[in-house]
Amino acid sequence: MTLKSQLAGGRAPIVAPGIFDALTGSIATDAGFGALYLSGAAIAYTKLGRPDIGLVSMSEVADTIGLIRQRIETPIIVDADNGYGNALNVQRTVRTFERAGASAIQLEDQTLPKRCGHLSDKSLVSTAEMVGKVKAAVDARASEETLIIARTDAVAVEGFDAALERASLYADAGADVLFVEAPRSSEQLSAVARALGGRLPLLANMVEGGNTPMYTAAELGEMGYSIVIFPGGIVRALARTAQAYYASLFANGTNTPFAGNMFQFGELNELIGTPAMLASGQTYEDYGTQAVAARRDKGDAK
Repeated sequence: MTLKSQLAGGRAPIVAPGIFDALTGSIATDAGFGALYLSGAAIAYTKLGRPDIGLVSMSEVADTIGLIRQRIETPIIVDADNGYGNALNVQRTVRTFERAGASAIQLEDQTLPKRCGHLSDKSLVSTAEMVGKVKAAVDARASEETLIIARTDAVAVEGFDAALERASLYADAGADVLFVEAPRSSEQLSAVARALGGRLPLLANMVEGGNTPMYTAAELGEMGYSIVIFPGGIVRALARTAQAYYASLFANGTNTPFAGNMFQFGELNELIGTPAMLASGQTYEDYGTQAVAARRDKGDAK
């Protein structure tokens, strides 16, 4: 089921966990999630070992989408930062990401270089520029099934009321989903839903230790949010596990003490589908052998 049809079907809220590669995408899909969130921050954390401050390029994200799409068919919301430039850059980004397999493309109104939405000292493009970029994104998509998510970071820069005004103008420009980043309280979360929920579906971002209070997806759904993302949680979980793993290996010179926290070799191969892939490969080898034998038998019969 497409993300657009999920929203139209009233499945509220849609929970989209953060992923950063094909492995996390496949594990999240196997866990039962019907939509995923490809986090630019998570790509920066894992590919570069660096913070989310605009270091990841458009082509790196596009390559990641393509690799994930080879593995899973689950709808993917893709973090496109600020579109990597002006309105023309936005159009190229939308076309590239859509061809690679994005189901929804999220654009924000920060300047270059951008920062994580929960870091301080962000700066914004003008409202007029972002309205034009949203319109450019809508015009560039090949399919109306591809959703454009318009995000504003204005709460921390221009204030809460300005954020609501920006989001409303982004809706006028044709956005399919609105995302007001980093509300500071439950009152602000509820006010966003009251002000904008009647216009378009709303997205809420849950960042562990961030500026927005943590709520469950069900609680946010009751407030009026249709999509809830947990973008960087998987990296925080894996980083903690990796830190403990390397510390144990360094201290003990073996993985035996840590074995209960790991997949064994065969278990991981089962998880990633090794037996099934080898069996599939064998069918083609068998086909080739049979085809060659049949040709030879046909020649001998002559």
